This record gives sequence, C-alpha cells and structure tokens, in this order.
Amino acid sequence: MAQLTGTLEEAFNAQVTLELEASLVYRQLGIEMDMLDLPGMASWFRVQADEEVVHANKFIDHMTDRDAHPRIQAIGAVSVRAGGVLEAFQAALAHEEKVSEAIRNLYRLAQQEGDIDALPLLNWFVDEQLEEEAMVSELIGKIRLIDDDGPGLLKLDEALGARQSGGTEADSA
Repeated sequence: MAQLTGTLEEAFNAQVTLELEASLVYRQLGIEMDMLDLPGMASWFRVQADEEVVHANKFIDHMTDRDAHPRIQAIGAVSVRAGGVLEAFQAALAHEEKVSEAIRNLYRLAQQEGDIDALPLLNWFVDEQLEEEAMVSELIGKIRLIDDDGPGLLKLDEALGARQSGGTEADSA
C-alpha cells in the first residue's frame, strides 16, 4: 500500500481530531439528557460517543497501516448545550452534517491526490455518514411528533436506551 501524501496525512489527522470532538459533543449531549432525567436518551448519546471513537480509530488504523503518523490535534471545550430533547438532537444533526462535509472534502482530496488506497475507507465513511444523518433526522421527526406528550417522550427514551455500545475498537463498527 502506498504511503499517504503529506497533504492527505494532515487532512486525516484533522479528521481524527474531528471524530474525537464529535465523541465529546455526544458525551455532553448525554449529560444534558441525564440532567433532564432521560436515562435512555443519555445512554443513546453515550453509545454515539463510543461510535465516534471507533471512527477515529478507523482513520488511525488506516494511517498506521500506511506508515503515516497519526497526531491528535487540540480539541477545544465542548460548547454544546441543550435545553430540551429536540435541541439536543438538532445539535447532534448539525455536528453530523459538519462531519459529513469533512468526509466529502477528504474524498475529493484523495481523488485529487490520486490516492486510490484511501477511497475504500472514505466510501465506507460516506455511507456511514448518510446513515448517521438519516437516523438523527428520523429521531428529530419523532420528537416533533411527540411534542410535549410526556408518555410518548418516556416511551422514546426507553426505546433509545435499549441500544448497546459495540465498544471503541475500529473492528467493532
């Protein structure tokens, strides 16, 4: 497998950092749901946080397989807050959209650099991001339908709490 170009290595390092930032965003949103006494939603956000670490590990593994040196860049304080359930999931969707755009930019860069070895990984991420955005969008739709219906919200909280983490290793995704 060919080595990454310096430009792609730098971009992959930025993506590793963005995936870890996404994990922290989800952790914070989980805390926000805990503060609203919604343990199922808090758990769902924690599982999402673990999944973002898996994503970072996929990039790290790809880089080390190609003799590139992963370097985690500085991650600022997570400034996401949510006063309610809808706001929390909207914040999650906004961050997923940010990650999706970064993945598309990486894909374009890999094409420009002629790096066909990076494309299978990036194709996987394009598909993954489509799924992530669709899942969060669907949950936002359900939350809007529920509106202020307490029993409906508790039922959704219970359903989301049933999701289990697959761990944080790259082979768990």
